[in-house]
Amino acid sequence: MKIFQYVPVVVMIYASSMLLSSLGFFEFNDEVNALYKTLKSNLLPAMLFLMLLQIDFTHFVKLGKKLLISYVLAVVSIAISFIIVVFLFHFPSDIRAAFGALAGSWMGGTANMIAVGSALGVSESSFSYALVVDSINYTLWVMFLLFLVPYAHFFNRFTKSEEQFMQIGEIGCACNMGVKRYWFFVLLSIIVALFVNTVASYFTVVSHTTTIVLFATLLGILGSLSRVKNINGSSEVANSMLYLIIALIGSKAAIENFSTLGTYIAAGFFILLVHALLMVLGAKIFKLDLFSIGVASLANIGGIASAPILAAAYDKSLVSIGILMAVMGYLLGTVGGLFVANILLHF
Repeated sequence: MKIFQYVPVVVMIYASSMLLSSLGFFEFNDEVNALYKTLKSNLLPAMLFLMLLQIDFTHFVKLGKKLLISYVLAVVSIAISFIIVVFLFHFPSDIRAAFGALAGSWMGGTANMIAVGSALGVSESSFSYALVVDSINYTLWVMFLLFLVPYAHFFNRFTKSEEQFMQIGEIGCACNMGVKRYWFFVLLSIIVALFVNTVASYFTVVSHTTTIVLFATLLGILGSLSRVKNINGSSEVANSMLYLIIALIGSKAAIENFSTLGTYIAAGFFILLVHALLMVLGAKIFKLDLFSIGVASLANIGGIASAPILAAAYDKSLVSIGILMAVMGYLLGTVGGLFVANILLHF
């Protein structure tokens, strides 16, 4: 459907679930709350594990020096931008934690945002603000980067860079993945979820949720180094779990104060502005082309849904670079988001 080209699926699911909750369609009691907690604590590590199975470190290294510098520059500049802007806006602690979760999203994706928000105990209402900022600012950022494509040669002349378009191996597709592979990943992820929850009940790092996030991330990395990563389809199952988690969080969320929403959106734009200035400065210093820094930026902020689109706008053969950079964000997004959030919470 064309509407999904303009409104992300996760936003529609979240908004629909939140609307139904606001209209009183859902009842909350001790049993429902217990079920909510159980589902979320198991779906979260299962989803993270499957997301990380897609990482291929060998392909990432093959990107080349300038693309790797661009990617690192994007991650570091986003972290710095969040720290500077949130410090200037003096948000309350729960909103700062929510922006820490947003940092996880803008370094990786929505899955990382949920992981960081859950680990920090961000309330559903504060998470609502972060998701709205994510949706609005991200959409305009995509449009802006696509708008710049025809003017790449002017930028490259300014940074004295040479366009180094390259192509890496194709990223696997799980088209018609089949029932057996689907249920294999479901069963495998459930085992991982049970394992990390059991470990977290005996060994806790900061909190139970933080522990399951860290251990699921570790197991996902180990899985990406095994033969399991060669079985395509983990992304599709992980996305299904992501949609379920978004619906769960939305069912208990509500935007309590619309008057402050504009302030949060403005803060999001300032974060993007600082990020853009740092990226241009880095491009000038390291002589990076617009394609490299643009795709690196969008791979972090937009993720796998939009980075390939920008890459294709330069050349269709470059789609795999956008996908690979976005997939790497699944690994760095959670760790980076927690790092930024801890700095924000100590202001």
